[in-house]
Amino acid sequence: MSKKILIVDDDPDILEVTSMILETKGYDVSTSGDGNNIIEIMPDLLLLDIWMSGKYGSDICKELKANDNTRQIKIIMISANRDIAEIASECGADGFISKPFKMKDIVAEIQKQLGFAS
Repeated sequence: MSKKILIVDDDPDILEVTSMILETKGYDVSTSGDGNNIIEIMPDLLLLDIWMSGKYGSDICKELKANDNTRQIKIIMISANRDIAEIASECGADGFISKPFKMKDIVAEIQKQLGFAS
């Protein structure tokens, strides 16, 4: 059974390219521009942008990690913010990736978080 990954970013290009590549790696990928479908999808891993219109990814991360039903979801924060490491740590994320990113780095971090050898 393939692992479910949800990509939450308000940049449609990032959603499209990232989902295509992760699907070729065998993941079951869903996307969202605002993160309103996280609970319905219940992914194994969430790629979460920090800055989205209307909501901060760091707030979404804190809410998910504080909830008994969602705290097991692995969360990788993605952002161009230079304080990404600090923000990811403060909100309880499992990992982070800086934008612009290389797809091989995303794949490697996902495999690490899901417990697969790269």
